[in-house]
Amino acid sequence: MSTSWMIASGKGGVGKSTIAASLGVAMAREGRSVCVIDADIGLRDQDVLLGLENRIVFDLLDVANGSCTLEQALISPEGMSRLSLLPASQFARAKELEPKAFRRMLTRLKERFDVILIDCPAGIERGVRGLMNCEVDESVIICTPDDVCIRNAERMASVMDKKGLPRPRLIVNRLQEELIAAGEMYAAATVAATLDMPLLGEIPEDNAICRATLRHISPMDIDCQARRALTRIAWRMLDTGLDAPLPGYGTARKPWYRRLFRKTPKLKEVQRIDC
Repeated sequence: MSTSWMIASGKGGVGKSTIAASLGVAMAREGRSVCVIDADIGLRDQDVLLGLENRIVFDLLDVANGSCTLEQALISPEGMSRLSLLPASQFARAKELEPKAFRRMLTRLKERFDVILIDCPAGIERGVRGLMNCEVDESVIICTPDDVCIRNAERMASVMDKKGLPRPRLIVNRLQEELIAAGEMYAAATVAATLDMPLLGEIPEDNAICRATLRHISPMDIDCQARRALTRIAWRMLDTGLDAPLPGYGTARKPWYRRLFRKTPKLKEVQRIDC
């Protein structure tokens, strides 16, 4: 049975697109057929994240307008036949995509793929509202553990509720254990409780992700904490039954030997500059 996931965020810069691309790779490697839809019309980036920027001929709007078939627009990374991308148009506006046309497209994709991941534009404007329809089975909000992003995530959840979408699940990104332990950053469970959303996953801040992106390497091709966190999230979304406990970054009780020899992290004091 096919499942479509809307991956959204209340604000930009929270890592939504990178997470969507990485989850697509992880699910394809679990044996599922996956389609990632880049729905951020005018600001496409999934093609770069998946290494397909030089292979785009047709895009989402071409399919919607009948300029090409769905099969002509879909492209797959080399060596990953189970993963396909439906790219966004780079020189168009969100209002050019009719909601009914997108719904019909999503219906057709669900007949062909096990999982559809919709990478939405950030915010709550017309571009993302037009993507919300009855063919969306599940929704995820990506949030970082700060007050601004939490408030925007709450607004996004309200829009989803009004559109009749299922209650979104939450992924908290860019968690720093030292700051959480010091009481300066919210833990993932705290963010989930504040937003009253089920916690789907938590991802630590990891410089390896930035380095991989700069080198045009998928985060799923390097061994790091963030990759393992993304893999666990993919397992939960696929309901594989694999053991994937939430790590509780900054709050989890460590084994006795790690508590015995742990070093207290030295955080640089933050002081206001006198102007």
